[in-house]
Amino acid sequence: MSAGAGQLIAIVAVIIAVGVVAQLLSNRFQLPSIIFLIAAGIALGPEGLGVITQQTFGLTGLSTIVGLSVAIIVFEGAFHLRIDKLREAPAATVRLVTVGAAIAFVATTAVVRVALGVEWLVAGLIGALLVATGPTVIAPILEVVPVRNRVATALDTEGIVNDVTAAILAVVIFEAIVTETTEAFALVTLFAERLGVGVVVGALVAAVVYYALRYVNLSPSNAPQNARLLVLAGALVAYGGANYVATESGIAAVAVAGVLLGNADVPYEEEITNFKGDITLLVLSFVFIALAALLQFEDLIRLGLGGVAVVVAVMFVIRPAIVMLSTVGDSFRRNERLFMSFVGPRGIIPASVATLFAVELANEGMEPAANALVGTVFLVIMATVVLEGGFARQIAEKLDVIPMRVLIIGGGTVGRTLADRLEDRGEDVVLIENNEEVVEIARNEGHSVHIGDGTDTDVLRSAGAENARIVVAATGDDDANLLVAQLAESKFSPETVLARVNQPNNVDAFEDLGVRTVSSVFATAQALDNYIERPALADWMGEIGRSGDVQEIEITSEETDGKTVGTLGSELPGNSLIALVARDGETQVPAQEFTLQRGDRVTIIGDREDVRTAMRRLHPE
Repeated sequence: MSAGAGQLIAIVAVIIAVGVVAQLLSNRFQLPSIIFLIAAGIALGPEGLGVITQQTFGLTGLSTIVGLSVAIIVFEGAFHLRIDKLREAPAATVRLVTVGAAIAFVATTAVVRVALGVEWLVAGLIGALLVATGPTVIAPILEVVPVRNRVATALDTEGIVNDVTAAILAVVIFEAIVTETTEAFALVTLFAERLGVGVVVGALVAAVVYYALRYVNLSPSNAPQNARLLVLAGALVAYGGANYVATESGIAAVAVAGVLLGNADVPYEEEITNFKGDITLLVLSFVFIALAALLQFEDLIRLGLGGVAVVVAVMFVIRPAIVMLSTVGDSFRRNERLFMSFVGPRGIIPASVATLFAVELANEGMEPAANALVGTVFLVIMATVVLEGGFARQIAEKLDVIPMRVLIIGGGTVGRTLADRLEDRGEDVVLIENNEEVVEIARNEGHSVHIGDGTDTDVLRSAGAENARIVVAATGDDDANLLVAQLAESKFSPETVLARVNQPNNVDAFEDLGVRTVSSVFATAQALDNYIERPALADWMGEIGRSGDVQEIEITSEETDGKTVGTLGSELPGNSLIALVARDGETQVPAQEFTLQRGDRVTIIGDREDVRTAMRRLHPE
């Protein structure tokens, strides 16, 4: 029997409050909210206070609530899946969500089968769910660990893509379990049917919602609100409609609808995204409370050493293997590959879909399968989130993968052009800008942008000023640039602080205060003078960033230490040469007999690709 109306209202209120508190704690401690949600669920569940049990909502009611919650969660994840970003993603990222995901599924399934002795289809269901990491557990980690954008993009993309694919694959395997389908042809047919129904229903719902958003008058005074409600209703209709046509095809439908709408140019996209995020926070509370209500510690104990073996294999064998295979030959550094290997926490999708299927398996009288599903998924989630999420900062510091950032305050043409040049040679650049139109332009160009006023110390800190090697004040306002430069010097002490000076008369004032400056007027005049007096040099300098390049690098290679410029120059790529050497504060044009030492800073000029090759030779890290 389910609880009475008054009791249910109180329980629902408690669940919503738990979700809000969990999110507040997550933001406060910069940890995934899933940690606090599961802890609260255990405290309120049968292993804690017993306030919420399987009978609280009734098995049918619980299945319905969790099902609708899963629909919203999957829809939001799919809505953030941008096809154009996938096309632009590095090859390693694409391999990670294709070949890597396939290997993870097969390997995890095999480990679960051997370690726990469950049926192959149950092992496959668990294996499919444990492929997913998810942005809700990755995002808090990346807030704490400001890794290179390339690494962050790979982890983010993996989480978003695998969330959706893992959910769809799990649906097919679950349906095979319920219908007792084991033949290969029947499984393929089952997959095609469920996916086909999902694609058709999801596409139809997406088309109707898109048409309504784009061409129907949604009431000008309340258009953003009505747009949000329309999208939410569309997600739920897609889920319910597809399930009505073919059981367990609803998840595929909401995934398809989310991807299509997310990649369409829909009005009020920002409002829709924010609204969905708030709704998702609430439904997550129900999912994790339900997961805790299904969980019994004796089920975890019953997993025994087999459960531990699954956790160890997933964290320390399978995950490192797929990351290393996926990133081979790419521009990820070795330590970055290790970091990605040891940071792959499982999160929302495994927990929510496992909860939904466990409830339905229990309804079908398959409690052993339900217990194995919940116990294994819960165990892996807790282990990966606590160990990998909780210690991500320590792991990153040990592996030295947190780069020294370059902060550019001002996302205008000057700031974005400088960011292009710095990012092109591997710097981790963050623009700080408070103009919404400029922010959108910069993000569309692929830059990382922190929204806020760069003259605010808290904004600088949240953008990564404490870990910044260079701070550049590049706005069109000299007063703002001077304030930014002084704040950076006094509060964060980066290696280099530069300020753009727009009015030549202000240069002396900046320099009197110890601020290194670049005057737009003087720089333009110098460039024009170069074309008059040194046209060949000016032409070549104009090619820098296209075919030519000039780079300064510190020598760290042991093989280079002690070699003369002449000897080393003959070993460097043909169209590159060492033009300057800086040692002990003195810079000189080196003779052929000049002996290089580790720690020297050398300036290399030449063709772009040859210069980059030479840099890797002199500075392998």
